[in-house]
Amino acid sequence: MTRRVLGIGVLVAAMATVAAGQYALRRGQVVLPDKTTFHVEIADTAETRQRGLMHRESMAENAGMVFVFPEPAVHPFWMKNTLIPLDMIWVDEQQRVVAIREAVPCTADPCPNYDPGAVAAYVVELNRGTAKRHGLAVGAKLVFRGIPEPDKAR
Repeated sequence: MTRRVLGIGVLVAAMATVAAGQYALRRGQVVLPDKTTFHVEIADTAETRQRGLMHRESMAENAGMVFVFPEPAVHPFWMKNTLIPLDMIWVDEQQRVVAIREAVPCTADPCPNYDPGAVAAYVVELNRGTAKRHGLAVGAKLVFRGIPEPDKAR
């Protein structure tokens, strides 16, 4: 009996770990010019970039996600199945902001595309309104900590 209860407990713990690990990504930090630090998940594979922040119902005020692309290019985004209003901040290889767009959730097709109109190596997603509250503008320099360079993305 004790073994069965212990076995069930181990199974439940393993299932919870797998479910939690569905979104368990490496983390880094993005520091804005006003020195505000955001703890961001790193999406640096095709799979994690595709999933992004889909199906999440909330995000902590000091949290976000950074998408790292293998090569700088014009990277349009959309909000399909993204439930959180976001600021999308396109950033070049020198960690300078090249575009900012406010995006709204979209659960039904067609979802709008958000085109930066500029070449970027990264896209940082933060809660909507964050860029305005912190005076973030095109040309601003961000600081990345623990975030891979574009040629390290897969």
